[in-house]
Amino acid sequence: MAKDTSKRHYDIVKEHGGRTYTGMAVGGHHDWDYKDGRWSETKVSPDKWTFTFDCDKHRTRHAPAGSGAAVGTRYHWYIVADQRVAKLDEDTYHTSMSGIKFKVGYRRPHWRAWSYEYPGRGVCYEDIAIAFLKGVIEELEARKRARGLGAFLPGIGTIAASR
Repeated sequence: MAKDTSKRHYDIVKEHGGRTYTGMAVGGHHDWDYKDGRWSETKVSPDKWTFTFDCDKHRTRHAPAGSGAAVGTRYHWYIVADQRVAKLDEDTYHTSMSGIKFKVGYRRPHWRAWSYEYPGRGVCYEDIAIAFLKGVIEELEARKRARGLGAFLPGIGTIAASR
């Protein structure tokens, strides 16, 4: 019986920030277990979620002797990805993700701060991430132009591509 109630609640039209939507209510939360990892997400608007993912990753082959960074080195990456999922059963989804990652900074074992935090660099984490995201936007816009697609703006509709 609870499943029917939950399903009906999912399909109820809801409102948030002047927008109507269906699905999980804003503020809802999911935890997903991956092999050796946990993905936690919270719905913050009808189409936006925040998430965290924590796991240990392991090489498929052993690293060559003497290669790579010293043990204890840390890296800070900014990731933009497409995640596509297909519901397989009540509790299981198949997940495929592809994207790009950009090194924001690093921290050697004996350093007190990240590479972008040292004085004299003239940049901060946000500057690096913004520059990366602007590049991603430019790539997406160029891909759309190459396909002859116009812009779509919510509430306005399609705008013809300029040629």
